Amino acid sequence: MNQQTETSAPLFGDPNQPKIVRVWDCETTGMADDPKAETIELGRYDLDLETNTIGNPWRGFIRPKGAIPPEALAVHHITLAEIDAEGEAERPWGQLWEGCGQGDVVAAHNAKFEKEIHSGNGRPWICTYKGARAVWPDAPGHSNQVLRYWLGIDDQPDFQGDEAMPPHRALPDAYVTAFILRELLRQRTLEELITITKHPALLSKFTFGKHRGKHFSEAPNDYLEWIRDKSDLDEDAKFSARYWLAKKARGEV
Repeated sequence: MNQQTETSAPLFGDPNQPKIVRVWDCETTGMADDPKAETIELGRYDLDLETNTIGNPWRGFIRPKGAIPPEALAVHHITLAEIDAEGEAERPWGQLWEGCGQGDVVAAHNAKFEKEIHSGNGRPWICTYKGARAVWPDAPGHSNQVLRYWLGIDDQPDFQGDEAMPPHRALPDAYVTAFILRELLRQRTLEELITITKHPALLSKFTFGKHRGKHFSEAPNDYLEWIRDKSDLDEDAKFSARYWLAKKARGEV
């Protein structure tokens, strides 16, 4: 995926003091590991850090140069006909960042994907997926929709269920992510979530292998050492193996 840049984001107030978190999501013509995938839908909401309110929605479409494969259609159901009917955004990347100061913060669920598409122009990032992994390690799952129902977000007085539908679309997913972020900020500071985002995701339970379903702290040290030193597992698994080995060495588990 070709990363986009936008250099005209306006500044307002003190550029070093964040006023909002710009929460955004996108849909593409391919899966997360497809370097040729094109962005076709953008959606954003803001979490106002002073009022703790969620608003300022915007959605825009971008017509792809190629076709939308059936595997992607099966996830988000965005057709070329819908894009043409809705009309492309005139300045999609510029509009995505309008009103977002250079000192503000950017957030997304599984932000690694969005960050590969747009850097955020140097703004600090929060990944709500990594944050949720660290803050609620024993949640039944850490996807947007699982966290939505596990946290009881639908019961919050300012949550509008219609705005969260349908899932796997940019604007509804950004809306749910903004509420998850607000819950995370009840447990951690903005700075702590930014720091968590800089590291791989911390896993608490195995979702693979012979210890599937068990807590990392219950695994034998030699298995964790194998994950850390010799396996071809992803950075999240290796980071988690290092973390839990260190905890066990200190007698903390």
